[in-house]
Amino acid sequence: MSLSESRLPTSSREIQRAWWKEASIYQIYPSSFNDSNGDGVGDIPGIIEKLDYIKALGVDVVWVWPIYKSPLIDMGYDIADYRAIDPRYGTMEDVANLIVGLHQRGLKLVIDLVVNHTSDQHEWFRQSRSSKDNPYRDWYIWRKPRYDEHGNHQPPNNWSSYFCGGAWTYDEPTNEYYLHLFASEQPDLNWECDAMREAVYDTMRYWLDKGVDGFRMDVINLISKDPALPDATIVHQDREYHHGAEHYANGPRIHEFLQVMGGIMKDYDAFNVGEMPWVEDPDEILRCVGSHRNELNMIFHFEIVEGIDHGKGGKFTPQQWQMLELKNIVNKWQRFMYDNGGWNALFLENHDQARTISRWGSDKSEFRQLAAKMFATFLGLQSGTLFIYQGQELGMSNIPSEWEMDEFRDLETLNHWHELCDTRPDDEVAKALAKTQYHAKSRDNARTPMQWSADRHAGFTSGQPWFRVNDTYTECNAAAQVGVSGSSFEHWSAILRLRKEMADMFVYGDFELIDAEHEDVFAYTRSYNDDSSLVVCNFRERPLEWTLPVAWHNAKREQVLINTHGDVLLDAETVLLRPFEAFACAQSRISSRL
Repeated sequence: MSLSESRLPTSSREIQRAWWKEASIYQIYPSSFNDSNGDGVGDIPGIIEKLDYIKALGVDVVWVWPIYKSPLIDMGYDIADYRAIDPRYGTMEDVANLIVGLHQRGLKLVIDLVVNHTSDQHEWFRQSRSSKDNPYRDWYIWRKPRYDEHGNHQPPNNWSSYFCGGAWTYDEPTNEYYLHLFASEQPDLNWECDAMREAVYDTMRYWLDKGVDGFRMDVINLISKDPALPDATIVHQDREYHHGAEHYANGPRIHEFLQVMGGIMKDYDAFNVGEMPWVEDPDEILRCVGSHRNELNMIFHFEIVEGIDHGKGGKFTPQQWQMLELKNIVNKWQRFMYDNGGWNALFLENHDQARTISRWGSDKSEFRQLAAKMFATFLGLQSGTLFIYQGQELGMSNIPSEWEMDEFRDLETLNHWHELCDTRPDDEVAKALAKTQYHAKSRDNARTPMQWSADRHAGFTSGQPWFRVNDTYTECNAAAQVGVSGSSFEHWSAILRLRKEMADMFVYGDFELIDAEHEDVFAYTRSYNDDSSLVVCNFRERPLEWTLPVAWHNAKREQVLINTHGDVLLDAETVLLRPFEAFACAQSRISSRL
């Protein structure tokens, strides 16, 4: 379908069905999921121990964060060997057993493909760094220095790293700089190099041949850079380094590279989802995910999780999120993908994002479960492939506000803190504000150990955990929720069942935002042919009365498909919504006109 296609009713469309569109995906952060051997770090055998739990939730795919050999500078996204498993997590035999265990349960496995950069400990980079004449030199991005008026060497351009500081590191033996958009220990691969690209493609086939069912492609849209590597536009005059994404986010050869990878995926009937930061143009995104393009099945876009509560100074500056902005973003992507033959990846949490209930709801004891169930309803009944992050199904929350800085582990957070302390050592107000933002948005909020039970260390390990367990584990844990009616876990499971039972509506159906100007209630309809469903979510911890759309006046309680409070307080034209209440009800358009 073209970008200019007019909006058509569902019955006029040819629905392109695919297993991965109807799937729900459970992301596992292995270090914090389940420790099988008591060393304090989660591992692959620990995942295998919990496969029945994952199956009980009702998901279809498990996505496991990088388990490759790594020095863990960036918790595994600095890969030292694409074909070796880090001993912390287990062995290649353990991976084979994991694949068998998943497939026996009718589940699939997705792993990370991290090919914008490697670890500086990777043999490719060791060779590349050894001399300018080494055959691997061109596998990474090396450039000669610039010089200032005093003859001092300077980086080749003014790009900033996403982990603070500049994006170039000087290598004195060869008198050149190498590029690293992330940590200095994560040098960027040079995708202009034919031999390097073929090595990546071979790596994909290696894992697909082992039985992996797909890839989550880390920052995949950054692999094609403008070969000239020009300076970034200077927006903040007071900064030494500047955001250069205009020169590498969806660069000049991105679609060429993605189509080759898409072809490999098609050969295996495999699934891929691309992480694509710093690209907001819907038409450009459609060029990556359009069904006729054979590039990516879908992408993670970040307008919600990196937009509505990030201040003007970046992630760790405050901004109060607004309901109308959330509505605009959701409506834009739901409508755009539906109207143009693309596909959405639905998520609110992952290894890089804080916990939803703490961030946009409430993690108070009396509201924790209600908020978790509301967000499950809000997200789970939209159009797209649904991603759930470990612990989200339990309503796990952010790091407690009283934890001090020595508890944090995340490189991004610690680099920001150290830079602040170095540049503004006496500014206690700025430090206090930064701490509140870390507790709200640091990646560490998602990385505390999984809360399995009220036992010591939340049942995560028999040893000393690598990261402190969230203090909430005694009241929020899997043992207290699995099989317990009304729990967050069971509500998530019910949402996943509903998506499967009514896939035509909740997976492939049309989307319409309702009451777009309301500041407290998020409501929408899903429809397929003559059937429709109304989804209503109260985002506030206070009760309120909401007027039903005219077409839904006199809706009956027996039409309710799912709800968070055990019943729905419907009147002829209104509904009384309790704190964080959500529900969905259905009707046939034919019967409603009779």
